[in-house]
Amino acid sequence: MDTRTHTITLRLERIRDALRASHCHAALIPSADPHLSEYLPERWQGRQWASGFTGSVATLVVTLDGAALFADSRYWTQAEAELAGTGITLVKVPTGAASFYIDWITEQLTTGQSLAVDGQVLGLALAQQIRGALAAAGLNLNTGVDVIKSAWEDRAGLPTAPVFEHLPPQASVSRAEKLAHVRAAFAARGASHHFISTVDDIAWLLNLRGADVSYNPVFMAHLLLDAQGATLFLATGKIDAALQARLAADGVKLAVYEQAAAALAALPASACLLVDPKRVTLGLREAVAAGVRVIEAINPSTLAKSRKTADEAVFVREAMAQDGAAMCEFYAWFEAAFAAGERITELTIDEHLSAARARRPGFKGLSFSTIAGFNANGALPHYRATDESHSEIKGNGLLLIDSGGQYLGGTTDITRVWPIGQVSAAQKRDYTLVLKGTLALSRTCFPRGTLSPMLDAIARAPLWEQGLDYGHGTGHGVGYFMNVHEGPQSISKAVPEATMAMEPGMITSIEPGLYRPGQWGVRIENLVLNVALDTPEKGQFGEMLAFETLTLCPIDTRCIDLTLMRPDELAWLNGYHAEVRRRLSPLVEGPALAWLNERTAAI
Repeated sequence: MDTRTHTITLRLERIRDALRASHCHAALIPSADPHLSEYLPERWQGRQWASGFTGSVATLVVTLDGAALFADSRYWTQAEAELAGTGITLVKVPTGAASFYIDWITEQLTTGQSLAVDGQVLGLALAQQIRGALAAAGLNLNTGVDVIKSAWEDRAGLPTAPVFEHLPPQASVSRAEKLAHVRAAFAARGASHHFISTVDDIAWLLNLRGADVSYNPVFMAHLLLDAQGATLFLATGKIDAALQARLAADGVKLAVYEQAAAALAALPASACLLVDPKRVTLGLREAVAAGVRVIEAINPSTLAKSRKTADEAVFVREAMAQDGAAMCEFYAWFEAAFAAGERITELTIDEHLSAARARRPGFKGLSFSTIAGFNANGALPHYRATDESHSEIKGNGLLLIDSGGQYLGGTTDITRVWPIGQVSAAQKRDYTLVLKGTLALSRTCFPRGTLSPMLDAIARAPLWEQGLDYGHGTGHGVGYFMNVHEGPQSISKAVPEATMAMEPGMITSIEPGLYRPGQWGVRIENLVLNVALDTPEKGQFGEMLAFETLTLCPIDTRCIDLTLMRPDELAWLNGYHAEVRRRLSPLVEGPALAWLNERTAAI
């Protein structure tokens, strides 16, 4: 028997032992931690540990006689390979049906049986949804059982990386100003206290950064604010004495990470606490002292950090230019090395591109693991090459590279597709249709406050016209030297909510795609900034916004089927390339400059 399969089988049996001991009949194991983070420290990689599936997002359900992993279309091929032989069934989740597993659970269990899930990693809003569905089916929810804790004997502890300060000039708004803004916001709702668990909110609010999670400069912590002060709950030793003193000067004191629940339990009965039901766990909500009035609303910091200031936008543009220069250096090397017959693999691409970024001023690390997928691998939206499984770049086809960097002045995320050898007419058609989607949304103007999911169809329209589509969202928010994925905006098929309104200063990706399993994939991604637009009507019909394209890197024109492009689309692309050349030329020289000039030539 395969060792990995044998290991997973044993782990599932230990989970079932924990279920029997707690008189439960199924366990829900989400991809989550006590902060509801997207990317998790090792300690909370329970779903990956129990299933062997290494994708970043999925949900595992283990019953007494079976198991199922629920994943969306980005991960289907990967999951099928990694789950083979484990006894775990892959359930393919339709786009926009993230809680698809709830109905499956109600069908598997019978009246009176119980579902176990650790309330410490279960979001409050999701818990309310699950509890309602189970109750309607005559089932019970037990949130006091952590089957992973029982089964995972050598589980990692809390991360220990030190916390550091994000300083001026890039941190252009002081910690005191941000705290004052958030206090005013929760006071306006009638709250006396506010509890924050999301690590990116805390890092932004306190102008702190860390390294507890790969690629995202955050640290594990909770924060409790009142009208005058704040308590930061984190592991001991992560903040040195000098930084502790500066925090104290702004009214922020430190406490041990595990004391957060006790602090909520100790709130006076006269308190009124604001929590975000989508950004706090059920376990922490249940810790709040009885009698305390609780207001459920979005974290004020989530809205505030999504709107970059004018000063921050200046630094973001500088980061984009440095990132674009690194891309020019890399691609100049790549094309020369490929032409010379050097052996290049998907791993080589990651190595050389990361090195090019590392040479740039202000670079602090990658913003996610580089996706370099040649031909069939490019059809896997979240593909990652490994030592055990990767492709050599040779022959003919399309090479998709999705990558990004963390800089003191911003976070980048860019996808480009490049021709290798001869490109077929079918590949050019797919590439051009995706490009038309990128251009269509990039050129859109819309009323301020438009709910971001309403924009999704604009990027899909050129593909829909040909009966084509893609399974992932079109765009996600991007942080400021912060998480590469942030809310509240989401250009996707998500059900629109009031908090998803598009506001000036938001940075969002535009990344339509097209994937032909086993053949090739296309995705063309830029980051854009919401900016005010002066219209001929001078605001009589409301304030309008447009997108400023921030990403600076040529879009390959050799893959374009010019018969599918309109003159206005070509004019936009030529204008974009002229701006890329203008902005990047002073930052590169030699082969990189020559490559830049060639790839930005007008068509």
